[in-house]
Amino acid sequence: MADQPKTAEPARARLSPRKRQQISRGVQYAILVVALAALVLYADWGGLAQNFAKADVAQEALPELFTIALRNTIIYTISGFVFSFVVGLLLALMRLSPVRPYRWIALVYIEIFRGLPALLIFIMITFLPLALPGFQVPFGTYGQVALGLGLIGSAYQAEVFRAGLQAVPKGQTEAARSLGMSASRAQFTVVIPQALRMVIPPTTNQFVALLKDSSLVLFLGVSSEYVELAKFGNDLASQYANATPIMVAGVTYLIVTIPLGYLASRLEGRKGRNR
Repeated sequence: MADQPKTAEPARARLSPRKRQQISRGVQYAILVVALAALVLYADWGGLAQNFAKADVAQEALPELFTIALRNTIIYTISGFVFSFVVGLLLALMRLSPVRPYRWIALVYIEIFRGLPALLIFIMITFLPLALPGFQVPFGTYGQVALGLGLIGSAYQAEVFRAGLQAVPKGQTEAARSLGMSASRAQFTVVIPQALRMVIPPTTNQFVALLKDSSLVLFLGVSSEYVELAKFGNDLASQYANATPIMVAGVTYLIVTIPLGYLASRLEGRKGRNR
């Protein structure tokens, strides 16, 4: 019986995996080049510059951009972070407590404030004097924002601390107890310091999140003395009917958040290498 003629092997099957990978990468680069060329050729750069990068409007943001808006943003963030740090640690200890009601209280708090929109919490704080006649949040606007950010941040920070506390080997507590330490002393002198070192990277990320959440002051209708970056940019943009101040405020946020994000990633990488 005559041998059947062999059919030509498909060209794709003859390509090595490395060659197919090179072709795929080349196609992706080509798509990127075409997209960038289309952006350069068809974008209205003059209109974009006029509406988002107008130099004289940007100059109007100075020096208040730094002396008022950025200053208030930093004050709001630090005060909210201190609140969330302290309350978050307390909630984490309650979540790990052998006393069941403490665990329930912490769990309910965490679930509520992680589930509610941050803006809703800020709005509720403004209505506190109506719900509780005669009650005033200390330090006025600064206190209101710190309370809002603290309530939001503490729910997330509590889970960060809980993970850190549970990551400390139980042998550390047992060793401390064998030296004659009480349970509470071992917790505060041995376990918590180690847990705090472990949670530095996610805590840095939480600080960045609070920094961005401080922009919710935009919806509280505060006076010009208490504006932060987002409201400052929005007010100035409305005044000049131009989006440049919003872009300036955005760039200022990035000047602060990008180094902090880089710091968090470096700390996370160092933590991974030390394991």
